[in-house]
Amino acid sequence: MGTLVNALAVILGGVIGLLVRKGIKESWQYGINKALGVSVFVIGINGVISNMFISEGGSLSASGELLLVVSLVIGTLIGEIVGIDSALERLSLAIEKKFPVAGFAAGFMNATVLFCVGAMAIVGSISDGLTGNATTLYIKSTLDFTSAIILSSALGAGVIFSALPILLYQGAITLFAGALESIIAGELLRQICAVGYAIIICIGMNFLSSEKIKTANMLPSILVPIVYSYIVKITEILR
Repeated sequence: MGTLVNALAVILGGVIGLLVRKGIKESWQYGINKALGVSVFVIGINGVISNMFISEGGSLSASGELLLVVSLVIGTLIGEIVGIDSALERLSLAIEKKFPVAGFAAGFMNATVLFCVGAMAIVGSISDGLTGNATTLYIKSTLDFTSAIILSSALGAGVIFSALPILLYQGAITLFAGALESIIAGELLRQICAVGYAIIICIGMNFLSSEKIKTANMLPSILVPIVYSYIVKITEILR
């Protein structure tokens, strides 16, 4: 139920945002987009810091900086080779031609990354699958509902369609919660979230700059920490 409620919250928030958008003057859009960019940028920075820095004796110490760099570089390289951004752009253009959904790609991609990346999505889905306790996902639904209103008022109907990846992503984690609990936890979860929030920072930068970063091509970066953890485990076994 947690994932279903989350997806419905995004759809409802997206619809409200579209209704609100009709009353926003075009001259106000620039300021709203910049404010949204700053907000998303801060969310990304906060996520990276909370997952990479730990407090030791009143001072902060960082861990995983090299893995973050390697994950982003390798993941982005894979994304560029595969052409994820180009494929999504072709899909969005096809949708825009068939339906009156202007700017589909921007809303869909930005909202999908923002809603699916983070500890609440992973931990909440695992908790829902193992114990039936969806409290974390209900809290996330409230946050995503508010974010969907703001995003869709700025980016359009593509935000509403991000409910589908939420259903698939969080639903899959919930269904396979038993197997994933022992794999995606502790330090690995923090590493995955740090990479994800770094991508969210790039989304914020896209709102603030005319030079766009192809964030879709960066998505494979999230998988690099998982592969790295298995390489470490195999190396330890072989020793």
